[in-house]
Amino acid sequence: MNIMIVGGGLLGRKTAETLDEAGHDVVLIDASPENLAQLSPDFSGVTAVGFPMDIKSLRSAGIEGCDAVAVTTPDDNLNITVGQIAKNFFGIPKVIARISDPYRENIFERFGLQTVCPTNMAGDKLVTALTSPWQSRQVSFGSTTISLEVVPVERRYVGHTTASVELRSGDGLFGVIKDEGQFLLKGKDGEIPLESGDSLVISRKID
Repeated sequence: MNIMIVGGGLLGRKTAETLDEAGHDVVLIDASPENLAQLSPDFSGVTAVGFPMDIKSLRSAGIEGCDAVAVTTPDDNLNITVGQIAKNFFGIPKVIARISDPYRENIFERFGLQTVCPTNMAGDKLVTALTSPWQSRQVSFGSTTISLEVVPVERRYVGHTTASVELRSGDGLFGVIKDEGQFLLKGKDGEIPLESGDSLVISRKID
């Protein structure tokens, strides 16, 4: 497929690199040459410097020959505008727009735009991590990766609160999964009483 990525931030670059590795013809357009310069040296696609809302820039970058367009800037208003230009002006059959605010998703859908919400995706990954005991999971928030591990409460902590839990250097207590399955967030729910059968959710910043 011929695919254009509009927005050369972290999400746009990662998407472009992944599609390029999969053998697609990719063009990445961004107003900042510095963003484009951060692409992997192995990226074999095309880059173009230009303002995403400028029709001449989009045309010059080759949008008219594309099968699909992904708009990945962090600005929801810009994404919906560029998405409409790609879909309605250039007639691109498949247009996907990033949306940062999940509550605005219905606005994008009214314009016929398919959306991807990193906020919801991160939330889904977090739920998976929290509900898969005894396993470590990694969740990415922007450019930061957090490791989450669910471990059973040690017998010595039963009858005490989370304030008594000793952690390794660099670890943080994210929350507690009660024996009946309820998740309590550390901080929001204060110091949490610990009972037999409870599990601790331990977090650690990886990068």
